[in-house]
Amino acid sequence: MYYPDEVIEEVRLRNDIVDVISSYVRLSKKGSNYFGLCPFHSEKTGSFSVTPSKQMFYCFGCHEGGNVISFIQKYENMTFGEAVRLLADRAGMSLPESDDRAAREKENRRARLLEINKEAAKYYYSLLRRPEGRHGMDYFLQRKLTEETMQRFGLGFARPSRNELLNYLKSKGYPDEILSQSGLFNFSEKEGMTDKFWNRVMFPIMDAANRVIAFGGRVTGTGEPKYLNSPETLIFEKSRNLYGLNFAKSSKAKNIIICEGYMDVIAMHQAGFDQAVAALGTAFTSGHANLIARYARERVRQDEIARYKDVLICFDSDGPGVDAALRALSMLREAGLAAKVINMQPHKDPDEFIKALGAEEFQKRIDDAENGFMFTIRMLEAEYDMKDPTGKSRFITDVCSRLVRIEDPVERENLTGLIAYRYDVSVNSINEVTKKQALAVENVRTVPVPIPTRNTGKGINDAAKTPQSKLLSWLAEEPDIYAVVKRYISADDFADPLCRKVAQILFAQLEEGRCDPAGIFSQIDDEEEAKFVAEALHQSVGNLETVQIRETALKDLMLNIKRLSLTRSDRSDNDFDTIIKIRKEIEQLERDRIVLQ
Repeated sequence: MYYPDEVIEEVRLRNDIVDVISSYVRLSKKGSNYFGLCPFHSEKTGSFSVTPSKQMFYCFGCHEGGNVISFIQKYENMTFGEAVRLLADRAGMSLPESDDRAAREKENRRARLLEINKEAAKYYYSLLRRPEGRHGMDYFLQRKLTEETMQRFGLGFARPSRNELLNYLKSKGYPDEILSQSGLFNFSEKEGMTDKFWNRVMFPIMDAANRVIAFGGRVTGTGEPKYLNSPETLIFEKSRNLYGLNFAKSSKAKNIIICEGYMDVIAMHQAGFDQAVAALGTAFTSGHANLIARYARERVRQDEIARYKDVLICFDSDGPGVDAALRALSMLREAGLAAKVINMQPHKDPDEFIKALGAEEFQKRIDDAENGFMFTIRMLEAEYDMKDPTGKSRFITDVCSRLVRIEDPVERENLTGLIAYRYDVSVNSINEVTKKQALAVENVRTVPVPIPTRNTGKGINDAAKTPQSKLLSWLAEEPDIYAVVKRYISADDFADPLCRKVAQILFAQLEEGRCDPAGIFSQIDDEEEAKFVAEALHQSVGNLETVQIRETALKDLMLNIKRLSLTRSDRSDNDFDTIIKIRKEIEQLERDRIVLQ
């Protein structure tokens, strides 16, 4: 839904960022800012900062940042419009109808697609319970599912006919144009529009708000593909959703379990493990890892202690399942989560395990889940001849190269002791090899990289961005210095395109006699760009204890920016006269004394 800029700004201004975030994160005041544990990555020391004067948040650990709207988007996994509506409700505001035709049409299309999916789910659900759906019901009963479980997950059946759902939805008044965007139908010149799902048991896929957004269908006899899933649509993105998350997000369990398929999740929920989720007809992705990281955080309101739930991987125990687990472990670690792996052998998957051994035995496997790092190196053993001293030595070196990546020194020390015990190697030897590996990594990091002298148009190197970011951050913190800055620096002087965009917005605000750093995010659409803007506006200018130090620091920053402006290659007027002009301005700035009150 599109809302006018002034409405969005009113929503933002009527929701103080400290009040909103403190309902999700425990904050402690330190100086003029508030700090707490970041809700977007796992950490033990609070690097998550909320600045009342800027109405912004920023994490110095994972570099997530933004204003109150973007916080709600990230934390609640909402679209921009959904976050605005939530905050408007919180502030007791009534939002106007959209006056943007294209945005209004898109929102109406989303609403219609949700209606269509809901109607389809009801149709499949009712068909399963009619005589025509007996084939599907037999399949679920053979899988030992109860009626309560089938109701909870809204399971259904699609008959062998190729146009039953199409005719049903048309009878409800839905035209071909919107039906073709639902992902429920195929189209060919020969047959026209036909049902995508037929002769399959059906699994409605719901988002975190319990809305049906897609379907998965499993063939009940012979046929390919075994599982068929909805394509991505306006309301369905595979990497932004997990099957069963609508239930798992409210689970009281102390862990989240990631499975491979629909039936694994359903079987686990039926056995009492309502914390299980699965990827949706695709491999586990970094998007899924970040989504789990968001919901893995459990806020214990009684004593306001923030902690993370354990994340357990329960993939098939065959070769492809092991490979998928290794990939998932890497992605989860990137998302700030240290996961464990459940051993289901001799059974293939959790559904098979629970049917054979029961929920109590599965709980024991959960309790005994293997540390993800130790699982990884156990799988690594197969690549080395552990009976040969040279092979074992190479294996330990490989393990140490992975230990280097563990940032938490306590976790690294504990793993070192466990590895030494398991592989009969002294702790001192492992520490020695780890130090060598760390030194090798550091040497690679410190190899000088040539800095380009001209901007390529895609942004400039981080070292060049620093003075630009620092000046923007200083202006956002102390807008009074703008009176001096504008005599020498214009937004056009910022060589980096994104810094220039931020400068244009901020300078325009300052010219109007106001300073609203959080408002800048309303004009930044790209998520990565917003992340950079948050980081740029939280740069430390340094120690500015005396007026003389402040004046010198400001002059140095402005000189750096003026010099960097010479590197711009995207100027339409980047001719000799322009270069001469900028050089003269630099010379004038070098001669002038900067005076701050």
